[in-house]
Amino acid sequence: MRQQRASIPFILITVFVDVLGIGLMLPVLPSVVGELAGSPDLQSYWYGALMVTFGLVQFLCMPLLGALSDRFGRRPVLLLSIFGLGVSYMVTATTQSLTILLLSRVVSGATSASFTVANAYVADITTPQNRSKGFGAIGAAFGLGFIVGPMLGGLLTAGGDIRLPFWVAAGMALLNWLYGYFVLPESLPLERRRPIQLSHANPFGALKHLTGLHGIGLLILVYTLILLAQWILQTTWVLYTSFRFHWTPQDNGLALCLVGLMAVLAQGVFLARLLKRFGETRLAMMGMTSALIASIGYGLADQGWMLYILIVANALSFTVSPAMQGIISKAAHETEQGLTQGALNAIASLTTVVAPLIGTPLLGAVAHLPPHDWRMGATFFVSALLQTTALLLARGHFRRHPELVTRTAVADAG
Repeated sequence: MRQQRASIPFILITVFVDVLGIGLMLPVLPSVVGELAGSPDLQSYWYGALMVTFGLVQFLCMPLLGALSDRFGRRPVLLLSIFGLGVSYMVTATTQSLTILLLSRVVSGATSASFTVANAYVADITTPQNRSKGFGAIGAAFGLGFIVGPMLGGLLTAGGDIRLPFWVAAGMALLNWLYGYFVLPESLPLERRRPIQLSHANPFGALKHLTGLHGIGLLILVYTLILLAQWILQTTWVLYTSFRFHWTPQDNGLALCLVGLMAVLAQGVFLARLLKRFGETRLAMMGMTSALIASIGYGLADQGWMLYILIVANALSFTVSPAMQGIISKAAHETEQGLTQGALNAIASLTTVVAPLIGTPLLGAVAHLPPHDWRMGATFFVSALLQTTALLLARGHFRRHPELVTRTAVADAG
């Protein structure tokens, strides 16, 4: 209990600061790239290269960093990742070279273990029945950072200094590193550590590890489809609303703030009660159903104000990820939580690369249509199709593996 009181706040602060830094960066990184590129064509090319590079490096390194935390402990890997993030922000704030900026994104992607190790840390110090609640708390911290970050990033650039948000993000990361250096205890005892297996410490070996977990198999595909559907929605949202409803950055800022608020409420306030009442498997199915209906609604909405209502009504969808993480985590051995969480985060990283390749060309193909044409919502309908597939696969899998339902129900009752 003493360890939980000392470490849980730090883990939540770490996730919040990391997401806050990402949020600070989102409104201004395109401007920094444009300042260095000199032309819109080069700006688009380099910005896309930065995003894809970060996602690919993260995908490749997440399982390795998770495996390293299983071998050497969570604390050193977590502190290294926080320090690397702070340094990458400092480089971004000072560089005048696009090549150096690209290299900083490589470093940032390679050291972005904070989410992986944060989830593994929570798995270490929580009981199985409380694990999904712990993952939900991390999700709430993520949502809170997503609320504050973009708003603060816009405010910091009001004076005309587009590099200031990166200095602020670097300062917060390095202060958090100092805080963790002095207060964070290790969560993984020596007897639960395991040697690194190179066959698992890569994204493809890690994914094979996930599919080998008892009763999990097909749920990895379900988890991937859910994340891919979410990222298609997120990567096309701003362009879609500007094309169809002529939304301004302020309109989208308000909508994204509302999304973050719903995530905080669903994962940080109501998740424990929902898990107690429905259990992880039923809650995951309910959340997927909510996301499916909302995606169709987003695509069919012909007035911008309808989107705000759908965002609020879709709050249940934010419970899917922690519920699924809880189900998968319980199937993994206690010595493999870092590897398991690394593999899950590698899947998330890969979907951030694939989603724009699907969503943006599709949106471009319908952008010429009049705003009232239902085909303008094509990207949301693709998301709904992915979510429908995930829902049907999950339903069939849970029927074939009733022990998953029993296992989560027993854990929640405990």
